[in-house]
This record gives sequence, structure tokens and C-alpha cells, in this order.
Amino acid sequence: MGFAQDRTAPVVHTRSGPVRGVVEDDLAVFKGVPYAAPPVGPLRWRPAQPHRGWSDTLDATAYGPSSPQIVREVDPILGGHGSPPFDEDCLTLNVWTPGLDDARRPVLVWIHGGAFISGSGAMPNYSGETFARDGDLVVVNLNYRLGPLGLLHFASEDGIEGDAEGGNVWLTDQLAALRWVQDNIAAFGGDPGNVTVAGQSAGALSATALAGHAGGGRLFRRAILQSVPLAMPLATPAQALARTADYLEIVGAKDVDELRAVPWPRLVEATAGLLAATTEWGHWTTPFMPVLDGVTAARQPVENLLDGPGAAIDVLIGWTGEETSFVFALGEAYASTTREQVLRRARDGFGDGAAEAYAAYEAARPGGRPVDVLIDLTTDELFRKPTVAFAEARAARGRPVWAYEFAFPTPAHDGRLGAPHCLDLPFVFDNFDTWSHAPFLAGMDTRSRDGLARTVHRAWISFVRTGDPNHPAMPRWERYDLRSRATMRFGVAGA
Repeated sequence: MGFAQDRTAPVVHTRSGPVRGVVEDDLAVFKGVPYAAPPVGPLRWRPAQPHRGWSDTLDATAYGPSSPQIVREVDPILGGHGSPPFDEDCLTLNVWTPGLDDARRPVLVWIHGGAFISGSGAMPNYSGETFARDGDLVVVNLNYRLGPLGLLHFASEDGIEGDAEGGNVWLTDQLAALRWVQDNIAAFGGDPGNVTVAGQSAGALSATALAGHAGGGRLFRRAILQSVPLAMPLATPAQALARTADYLEIVGAKDVDELRAVPWPRLVEATAGLLAATTEWGHWTTPFMPVLDGVTAARQPVENLLDGPGAAIDVLIGWTGEETSFVFALGEAYASTTREQVLRRARDGFGDGAAEAYAAYEAARPGGRPVDVLIDLTTDELFRKPTVAFAEARAARGRPVWAYEFAFPTPAHDGRLGAPHCLDLPFVFDNFDTWSHAPFLAGMDTRSRDGLARTVHRAWISFVRTGDPNHPAMPRWERYDLRSRATMRFGVAGA
């Protein structure tokens, strides 16, 4: 492979064919590059297939369509997480690079979150420009199949990849994108031997699942896991098939053959019905979950990074201080939360010790309301405790892991959110200008905000480049070990 560089319309020759990008702020940018065949027609709910390629130069100056998804009209936290155009033909990626040369820069692959039902690589929030420019990195982000198109499971409980009709096709998409990176990123100035996969929420869970295919670090050597819901296990095949049966009933189809004939807008519309059917008070639920199918996912994702194929991968992992305020702090169903409701919820995890646990959480937050106890309890249950347990297990095995807590609170919504799920994202990318639509950033002191963002952003760059997040403008961040249990806390100065 080679390339011909033009200062306004750079061209790179990929294995599928030539692509023409654009120069933006001294970065060469390529958008909407296909990394797999369009998953349409007979390829709906099939594993990602190789693209046939093209002979003419492909225009890669505009983002490709996002995976079909529900658009939330009013979002009091993010202000939205995905916008049209949508299309089933969505398997494209985007590349930002400081130079089309042989510099072999470290590569950052970002996988967006969104509970496997929303998000897109086309969102300005996830643009790779800040990392590429500030870190001299090659940055890739991608679209992958979401919701019913990416996560419905039709295989028999003992089905294998050759005869399975769905399941983790979203994961086959992401694997195809990583293989594209291995095959092509050198032509974009990147080093295929120095790849970091990073993601937040469902994107972080994706990274842990991808580690099951890491091949001893051949696909990627580092992982950044932001707010990874390790307490949400993958569904068993039986559970996934039951969820699919519920979905078929909502759509009004008897089997996958009938479902193939349903237009994608109707498939996405039915997601709302499944979401309503699976909602449970005090629990953070999602209508679709990946399945432990024994093929694409042979084990629970966390095990991939402990004793599985990804055990040698360097890991940076952490959580936000009040993760679940994202769901519970502003929801109508929680506006009048009572102590009795939270106690009932606490029994799910503490059994007969629920009252004692409630008292401990209440004492830890003087003046806190019952909903605040619910937020703290569920943040611990879903995120903090399993993350700490993972760090402990990695440390016990002598595997490198850096742990952090993002605890910078937002004053938005009268301070009720604290540091919610997703609040770390604009700090990590250091791109607040692209988040102007997000209500959860309102009222922040910009000096404190921007100073912390520079620290966090540079730590992520350092980790991608070297496997160590330390840089001169921050306190020493030690690896997590069983003696010190060092955890970096990103919060308000002096707090």
C-alpha cells in the first residue's frame, strides 16, 4: 500500500481501494470509510463480512450514516446522543492523522457507548481531532450495529458461528474494524503494533469483549475502560432467546424470516416497547444485552483481561463519583423516592443487611435524600465495587492496571447530579466546544473545568503512547497494587 498526499485532498490507498479525505486544522481526516460489507438484505443479523472494495477513489470527506436508533427528543443530561441520518448500511469508520508518512504513530481506537442502543462515530463529541493534534496520534472511531439490528439473538442455544443467525453481530463489526486497522493504519501514519482500544460504558464493555480476541496483544495492546458496567453479566443464550421472543411479539413477527422483511424504522420503533417491558424500579436496565454465545464471547468479558487472551493488555480503568445519577437523579419515577423503596432495592444486594447498609450510605452523605442513597448504593454495585475487584484481581496477577475515580461535580440541575455517568467524556477529549448542547455542563467554572481537562486529556495521551498515564503536569499516579491500592481521584482542587 502507498499514498499520494495533497494538502487539500489527501489520498490513501487502502486494501479495499483508494480513499480521498480532507485537511482540517493541519490534520488529514477521512470520514465514512467502509470497513465491512453493508449488513443489509441477506446480511442482516449475519456476522460482519469483508467489503468487496472499489476501484475508483472513494470520497471520504463526509461521515457515513449512523446505525439506526431511537432519538430522544428531550435529554436533560446529554442533550442528545445520536442524530440522523441513519441507515442499515452503517459499517464505516473515521480516521484523523497528523501525517500520511511512515512515522508509525500510536493508534487510538475509540468505541462509543450508549447502552448498545444509541451513539455514533459521527458525533462531534467523539471527534478524534484533539487526541490526534495534542498527542501526535492516529485516531479511529467507528459505527457498529446497535439495538435490534446488532444484538438480537436467534441461534439455538448450542448454535455455532457457522449456523448462528445473530447474537453478537455488533462485536463482529468491531472486530472487523480492528482488523481493518491492522491492515491499513500504517498507510495513515499509524503503528498497527501499538493500538489502544478505549471506550466508555457500552464502549468500555465492548473493549473487554474484544480482548477475548486480542490474540496475545496482536489486535491491540492497551485498553482504557471508562465507566465499564462489569456488574452486568452477558446474557445466557436462553435469556437472550427469551428477550428475542418478547421482541418478536412486540413487532408482530413469528420468526427471523418474517423479521427480515420488516423495515428498519419499525424495528427501531419496537425498541421502546422492549425498553418499557424490561424497566425495573431502582435498576439500570437496557433492552438489549450481549450474549455469552461461546463463540464470539466465550467467557464473561472481565475474564478476558484476567486470565484470558487479553491478560497481557495494559489497562486503565475507572468510574465517576455518582454514575447512576444519570438515570435516577432527574427521572420522574424517582422524584418522590422514599426510604422504604430504597430499602427494598437494597435487599437485592444486601439481603437482611439492607437496613444496616442504608444507614451506612446515609451517614456517608449528610443531608442526603433517599434518592441520593439509591444513587450511591447502585453506583457502588454496578461500577465502583466491580471495578475495584477487577483492579485487585489484576494486581494479584502482577498485571498492569491504573485505577481512577472522576469526582468533579457539575452544578447543573442544582447539583443533584454530582459527577454522573458520561461527565468525564468532555474532559477526556478536552473538547467542551462540541458539548455546548449538553445541559449537564451548565454552570461549571471554566477555569477549574479546563485545567482538569488538560490534566485528564494528557494522562490519556500518555497512556496511549507509553502504557503509563503519568505526565509532568499532574501528581504521580502509581499503578494499582495490593499494598497501596493507589487510585487517582480527579476532582475539585483541594476537595
